[in-house]
Amino acid sequence: MSDTKKKFIPRWICVQAYKHDESLHRQWSPGLIVEETPDFWAVASRSSLITEADGRRWLTKENAVFILFKKEWLNVICMFKEEGGICYYANMASPTILDGGYLRYIDYDLDLKLYPDKLIKPLDEQEFLSNAKRYGYTPDLIAAVRKTFHNTRKLMEERKFPFDDRKIIELYDKYERETIPFLPKSNLGH
Repeated sequence: MSDTKKKFIPRWICVQAYKHDESLHRQWSPGLIVEETPDFWAVASRSSLITEADGRRWLTKENAVFILFKKEWLNVICMFKEEGGICYYANMASPTILDGGYLRYIDYDLDLKLYPDKLIKPLDEQEFLSNAKRYGYTPDLIAAVRKTFHNTRKLMEERKFPFDDRKIIELYDKYERETIPFLPKSNLGH
């Protein structure tokens, strides 16, 4: 591919989460890529239809920005709460790849949640330990997930990207601007 041609990336894209054995875990309905850098994709939506591996489907209630890192073992769903503030759900996961028109990653279960009141809550420790045995996570993989978990907690405490409300609001505002419906001007009666 020449330097003048860029790889085509759709503006609206689905995100898929897999388990370590490469089985599909969860899929989100398409969101709009509002920013791409060498380090991450930011995908925004008003709400999303989630399809679980067992076929169950449910609709998210919140507007959100999904930050999917290309090199870090992390992705973060930034949810705008109805009562105000942003709640951050950080998934310890493989770096995200663009594959077959989807953004894909492996979910490693261990999560952190940052509430608008700055409370940080670790989640799914038992699921992580259980799946480490079930799928045979290597010591290097376990160490990478644990290191990301500790680094993510520090980023949350310091409110550094992606846990920076101003940047997330800026990304969601970009989504709002780019999805304003086209309303043609009427020429009738003129």
